[in-house]
Amino acid sequence: MTWKPYYRGDGEPRRTPLADPPPWRTFPRAPQHRQYQPPDGLVDAVNAALHLCRPLLVTGAAGSGKSTVIDQVAHELGLGQVLRWHITSRSTLADALYRYDALGRIHAQSLRAAATQSAGGRPGRGRSRDDIAPFLQLGPLGTALLPSAQPRALLVDEIDKSDLDLPSDLLEVLERGAFEIPELVRYRRPRVMVREWDSHEEHPVERGRVHCTQFPFILLTSNGERDFAPAFLRRCIRYTMPALTADLLHAIVLAHFDVVPEHGEELVEQFAERVAAGEHLAVDQLLNAVALLTGDQAPEDGQYRELRELLLRELSGA
Repeated sequence: MTWKPYYRGDGEPRRTPLADPPPWRTFPRAPQHRQYQPPDGLVDAVNAALHLCRPLLVTGAAGSGKSTVIDQVAHELGLGQVLRWHITSRSTLADALYRYDALGRIHAQSLRAAATQSAGGRPGRGRSRDDIAPFLQLGPLGTALLPSAQPRALLVDEIDKSDLDLPSDLLEVLERGAFEIPELVRYRRPRVMVREWDSHEEHPVERGRVHCTQFPFILLTSNGERDFAPAFLRRCIRYTMPALTADLLHAIVLAHFDVVPEHGEELVEQFAERVAAGEHLAVDQLLNAVALLTGDQAPEDGQYRELRELLLRELSGA
């Protein structure tokens, strides 16, 4: 990849073809299974979680590569598409298990009753055709707990951003590997086809109960911004991302570029020194800098320094 000034700020229209993006920014997102370099100890932590059927809690700074490992695990073990639950302060366990559109169902019932009346039928005749299935969808955690021959892979990203009660709410589900959908427990039909998360696939749910047969591989990530209760921690295999050293960063750059480009070593060394000094920087910032600031047509002198400052700006600053 080389530096090209597509935009010049003079208001003149130009038909300028854009170069191919770096591999980690292609869309649909290209898998980076071979490029990911797990740090020391992470492979053992993953295998311990798999053997013991426990969630893996990985703690580290933003951009340190915590969440990427699950794509590699799912690819190597054939666990299918990774299910993703991105946590915010408004996230709830109920939404992660299933979603029920009660208002949509009421609206559909009203339309059906109105159509029956306009056709000369008796009010209430359409109730027998009422179907709850189109208004239910399993959430990412609910889909991960479906019975299956192989465990599913679930990413619970940034759990430390959650409401204080959410980790505790998870405990019973993580212990039992099961949950109920109350709307189906009370439903007139014992077997309902429910759509999975992020998919058009449907799965039968019997008498409103979902119970896993293979405990999913669950990766929980945390930026270390809060502490968790011992009851939650003891149910997890815990791993802390190590400091980003020059050797580790060199291996990461080498995995993405095949060879470290000219001047890339200098960027890696400077990046490692800044991280060691306590600055908050992310690995993808380094990859961006290597992509734009190295090669035969890389910017020079003042423009090089300005772009380096732009791309490697400390994350915790304004």
